[in-house]
Amino acid sequence: MSITHQIKSFYTDGACSGNPGPGGWGTIIYFTDDSVAEIGGAEAQTTNNRMEMQAAIAALKVLKTSGQAEPVTLYTDSEYVKNGITKWIKGWKKKGWKTSQGKAVLNQDLWETLDVLNSPLVEWRYVRGHSGNQGNERSDQVARAFASGKPPVLENSFDLNSSPAIVKSKNLSVTRRADSAVAPELTDNHIEPNVPTPDLAMIDSPISSPTNAIDELPREVRVAQLRNLVETLRTADEIATQGYLISSSELADLMDVNASAVTSRGDHWPWRNWIVSRVRREGNQILWQLERVDQVNTTDAD
Repeated sequence: MSITHQIKSFYTDGACSGNPGPGGWGTIIYFTDDSVAEIGGAEAQTTNNRMEMQAAIAALKVLKTSGQAEPVTLYTDSEYVKNGITKWIKGWKKKGWKTSQGKAVLNQDLWETLDVLNSPLVEWRYVRGHSGNQGNERSDQVARAFASGKPPVLENSFDLNSSPAIVKSKNLSVTRRADSAVAPELTDNHIEPNVPTPDLAMIDSPISSPTNAIDELPREVRVAQLRNLVETLRTADEIATQGYLISSSELADLMDVNASAVTSRGDHWPWRNWIVSRVRREGNQILWQLERVDQVNTTDAD
């Protein structure tokens, strides 16, 4: 007799190199018995938003084919996906898949699929990306690895077309990873397997979505992203003003990039309104200092 593994939550994420360009998605499935399963995929030519949507579609397919009647939580770091499926889609359908400005809704094919698969059992929740949430971090790793053309080793993976086999399997290993656990701090000698180092151009923006992807987003999402950006800049300014030293992983979180993108930049480089300087090493950690560009220039003039 098979054992039924009840799904507790999903974490989904998408990634794209070039946007449009090669993309990948990752979906992490947490069960109530603490077991975990991971699935992911890639497309040769796509966008970041479409990969975010594909990850959510995969989660909903797993839920539907499992036959589960208990509620689940689906976490996404895409406000575009979360707000689109919970708020905007009703208006789009009433307007014949047109936006409030009368333009055609982008990615209509995937929105229609999400709409068909969506269920009252699903509670959609937004989780901020790169905030230390283990489920979000892992789904991001899987998505980036697929986007890079280097598929990762997935835990308890399965064919999406036969998902009941994983939900009703005796052999599903238990990893005891809580879906809300905080990921361990990355040290400077930590190397994430199969995760590509982002282009250095990405380091200049704390928002990971490229400009042409942002243009696809509804105004409400762009405003929310702008608020997040302002919050990030205020935090950076406080760090600089107070003279705080921060580690490479903390600096990477602030800039919304991988830690390797920070350490590979050198010992002294500009980022937005600040000059970032390597100060010293403490154990496995490199400590960095932020100084405002205008203050550095004033000091040099004196």
